[in-house]
Amino acid sequence: MFYSIPPVTRTLIGVNVAMFVAELLFGDVFTLNLALWPIQSTALIGVGGFQPWQVLTYSFLHAGVWHLFFNMFGLYMFGGDLERLWGPKRYLNLYIASVISAALAQLAVSSLASVEPYPTIGASGGVFGLLLAFAMYFPSRTVVLLFPPIPMPAWLFVTLYGIVELYLGVTGTQAGVAHFAHLGGMLGAWLLIQYWRGRPPRRLR
Repeated sequence: MFYSIPPVTRTLIGVNVAMFVAELLFGDVFTLNLALWPIQSTALIGVGGFQPWQVLTYSFLHAGVWHLFFNMFGLYMFGGDLERLWGPKRYLNLYIASVISAALAQLAVSSLASVEPYPTIGASGGVFGLLLAFAMYFPSRTVVLLFPPIPMPAWLFVTLYGIVELYLGVTGTQAGVAHFAHLGGMLGAWLLIQYWRGRPPRRLR
């Protein structure tokens, strides 16, 4: 079944799993140097603060098996159809744009927060970008929640999910989850799709 998954989606899943194994083998120094740190973070002993490469590398790290599983499940569920629709290049461009926009959103929020700097990891920003794109291109496709197993059209699922993420981010009721990064991933995907469609913010010719 794994080889029936389109190549870029399959590669992304494989790289994420390999990086998780590397986290287990090489420990905190490996993880903390690749995780996304706030720009204002100071260097720690043996661990650097913010570095430019972190806006991409953070997305290949995960905090545990379940964190990895749910993100890879989302990548599998929503990525395959989009890769078949767009082809590998456009699909990968959207995923990377979502990852980077999620990182920029997290950096913006962390620069305003008066809390001790902490690193951000996980592929969720990229997965949320795919989720938004899936709802835009397959709005009537039925999506079933895992907990509880409630079926609903993709457009409704994504709308409700976005509202919940915004509420949790503003209220801070679910500590330790980068809700604004998730929203940033969705925003990045939306902007790129608008660009592809020749709509603002693309400059008209």
